[in-house]
Amino acid sequence: MSNVIKKTGLILIGAIAGIMLSLNFSAIAKKDNIEAIHPLPIEELRTFAQVFGRIKSDYVESVEDKKLITEAINGMLVGLDPHSSYLDKDDYKELQIGTQGEFGGLGIQVTMEDGVVKVISPIEDTPAFRAGIKTGDLIVKLDDTIVKGMTLNDAIKLMRGKPNTPIKITIVREGETEPLIFNLVRDIIKIQSVKSKMIEPGYAYIRITQFQEQTGENLAQAIRTLFAENTGSMKGLILDLRNDPGGLLNGAVAVSAAFLPENALVVYTEGRSADAKMKLHANPEYYLRGPDEDYLKGLPSEVKTVPMITLVNGGSASASEIVAGALQDHKRSVVMGSQTFGKGSVQTILPLGNNTAIKLTTARYYTPNGQSIQAKGITPDILDEADSGDDQRLREADLNRHLSSGKKTETKKTDSDTDKAAQKPVNKKKANKAKDKKDRTPIEFGSAEDLLLTQAMNYFKGITVPPEKKSEETDS
Repeated sequence: MSNVIKKTGLILIGAIAGIMLSLNFSAIAKKDNIEAIHPLPIEELRTFAQVFGRIKSDYVESVEDKKLITEAINGMLVGLDPHSSYLDKDDYKELQIGTQGEFGGLGIQVTMEDGVVKVISPIEDTPAFRAGIKTGDLIVKLDDTIVKGMTLNDAIKLMRGKPNTPIKITIVREGETEPLIFNLVRDIIKIQSVKSKMIEPGYAYIRITQFQEQTGENLAQAIRTLFAENTGSMKGLILDLRNDPGGLLNGAVAVSAAFLPENALVVYTEGRSADAKMKLHANPEYYLRGPDEDYLKGLPSEVKTVPMITLVNGGSASASEIVAGALQDHKRSVVMGSQTFGKGSVQTILPLGNNTAIKLTTARYYTPNGQSIQAKGITPDILDEADSGDDQRLREADLNRHLSSGKKTETKKTDSDTDKAAQKPVNKKKANKAKDKKDRTPIEFGSAEDLLLTQAMNYFKGITVPPEKKSEETDS
């Protein structure tokens, strides 16, 4: 038996070495300035082969080679950061679904930590949102299936399904003594990316729920409609990015370009490879996909100058942070709300053949002024506690193996940036009352009950003068 294991190990080492060398030489052929190849870790490869051989010979049940190698690939990627992963054929197909704005499921943005699915944000107007599932909830069971030990992709597959089919979700929530059970019915999740309305004459409201393929075009149409409906001059525009989990990068550039001067820098990325170093400007070549006509052309000129407030919170992530950071750095908009999620890394889809791929973190996002978004987020100009309980949200810096901000001055995670958000006193009595409230129905953004929207309108009208953000910032 030992001879069999040795032979298996030698064959496997040779196969792995051949694959790694092939990948290395392929990479070298595509890049001009590549680091020298490091010697293959023979000892570690030998250990890997020994484990592989032992599983093949001694595991209680027979396991296919394909499954073992696939799981090894999964482990290699999952061990890097929360956003890198292996995409099998089904995962690769479903990758396109969320960006197209329609799929069957529950409407929850999730991540995986310590073997449990954590809710980043429920998507508006979906079964999960209407049922009262909240950011930070831990999903421990799907129907009768325990989530612990499951991959994130497998958990997502269980949550998605045919419309009108039921699913029972068991959730553990901070502050609750017993698990909460939600009986949901899957639905076609049609995400309306852009919503807009006139709050009152002279004041427009635009909400972006997610950055999709048509977000830029939908925004342009909303702007034209709002300015046409308004009688007289536009006095203020509110861009609401709260609970927007992000999406397509070109959508973020398009939204920024609608409000910024032409060719203004929106965001830049830094990574190890030349392809990972980009500078994206408010220019059609950076947001149009193909030779289509520029949908931002001919927008009312006032949209570039009208006083503007951008609303954010702990559920604002990725593309929404790019927009908020660009508008803030160019002093185009006052950013109001609470510290954003801090998802400032770039994932690149690298096809492997056989309709599989890997999603690999290849770069970090930086705002025009050079601030890293990763594991830090955007600090609003006006910190407002209207979103009571927002300090309980899960953020990028809370995730295991999260990528650092990339700044040399970075230290271990502290509460320094969050403390800066306490420039406005918290009404603890009000916050505790909200926490103890049994009604799970979330407040609708943009409604009369939306306290942060009310604060934004008051700011426009000079009814209150909130404290300004301190100019000195430290990385955390």
